[in-house]
Amino acid sequence: MEPILSVRDLSVYYYTEKGPVKAVDHVSLDLQQGMRLGLVGESGCGKSTMAMALMRLIRPPGRIVHGEVLLDGVDLVKLSDEEMRRTRLSKIALIPQGAMNSLNPVVRIQEQIVDGLLDHDVVLSKSEMEARVKELLESVELDPRVATMYPHELSGGMKQRVCVAIAISMHPKVIIADEPTSALDVVVQRQVMETIRRLQQELGLSIILIGHDMGLMAQSVDYLAVMYAGRLVEIGNVEDIFLQPLHPYTQLLISTLPTLEVKGVFRGIPGITPTLLNAPEGCLFQPRCPKAIDACLIPKTPVLKEVSFSRWVACHLYEDNR
Repeated sequence: MEPILSVRDLSVYYYTEKGPVKAVDHVSLDLQQGMRLGLVGESGCGKSTMAMALMRLIRPPGRIVHGEVLLDGVDLVKLSDEEMRRTRLSKIALIPQGAMNSLNPVVRIQEQIVDGLLDHDVVLSKSEMEARVKELLESVELDPRVATMYPHELSGGMKQRVCVAIAISMHPKVIIADEPTSALDVVVQRQVMETIRRLQQELGLSIILIGHDMGLMAQSVDYLAVMYAGRLVEIGNVEDIFLQPLHPYTQLLISTLPTLEVKGVFRGIPGITPTLLNAPEGCLFQPRCPKAIDACLIPKTPVLKEVSFSRWVACHLYEDNR
């Protein structure tokens, strides 16, 4: 089956006076129809830059320097600004990380939902448009009266649901959710994720969920892509990865999750993430890796390889285990 979204060798650099910051460096992945794909990693690993690149929202000094983003066979990187504007929301949409910063504080919710429809030349009468807004709000479990309210009158969870309603308003094929629950408490977080999952099943959406919470990923996605220092280091079925993580970084991420056996102990990953400014060749995780071998010290960057069925890993430990 052909993937609905195919990313091929995508690189995004931020150009500074000291040189390029390689925020996303030669990333390739596929998203199948109806799949929930998680993109996980520490802060600064390039997750949000990846989301902005897929939406063609990278702004100077950032630039997509290489690669393809194929949505239904159409390369989004090559589209004109006007063509991409019409593609956003209608075929690919974003649920942003900060709902409060994404909603206009002086415009009622109904107008903000309608704005996207009008921008894509949806022609409806006033009563039909109000009915459409009501339907969208109810689909994300909000009272239709929310339509007449301003963002500051809503709770954090309600604002996030409004952003979800806007994202699905044109029935796109792909939804990118950039840490949609990071500012919410755990109860509301679960409710919002259940809403997104229900909509994904009802509408047949393909979703890329971006975040750093491995526990949330375990409950929310089918496949998992682990990112470190701008590169993908492991891809696979989420159950397989949690049962048998291959890359040492993935193993350490999973080990940070709290357990019933060890209470009150915080486990972090030793060391800090490397700078992506003029990053050296070779494995960037090597200084923090507890399983580093001699091959990790040479200036050769590990390449993402399929080491078993649908299991991909970029690590010198697996270079001979095709």
